Amino acid sequence: MLLPAGLSSAQEKEWVTRMVAKVEKAGRAPALSDEALLDRARRLSEQFLGGRAQPTSVRWVDNQEHRWGSCTPTTGTIRVSSRLEGMPAEVIDYVVVHELTHLLEANHGPRFWALVGRYPRMDYARGYLDGVSRGAGWQPGEEADDVVNE
Repeated sequence: MLLPAGLSSAQEKEWVTRMVAKVEKAGRAPALSDEALLDRARRLSEQFLGGRAQPTSVRWVDNQEHRWGSCTPTTGTIRVSSRLEGMPAEVIDYVVVHELTHLLEANHGPRFWALVGRYPRMDYARGYLDGVSRGAGWQPGEEADDVVNE
């Protein structure tokens, strides 16, 4: 959704907050245990990455203030921000696919994005996360594009 030109920053924040709330009501994912999150990651790897990304663990964490997920390729460990709990399944899946891809490609180069782009709801999820980020007052690029590798 595009906002009309000429809105004050307060008006823009109000509209973004309203739209985020509306989208959040549309379809929340049920809470997953760490074990279920790992199982989900393995299925997503099979479906979109040919099973090549093999995480050793995938777990929820509470200490990620400015990123949605992180990955340590050397150990195969993926951490997903607990702020994602309750968001639409497509958004959580995107973050997991993004982090799984870091097990194959450490940086955000063209090969990385070609692999992540296999996830068909990537644009929706990135837009959703950008809206949540803006609604929280984060600057563009501070959060939605920071689903990054540690």
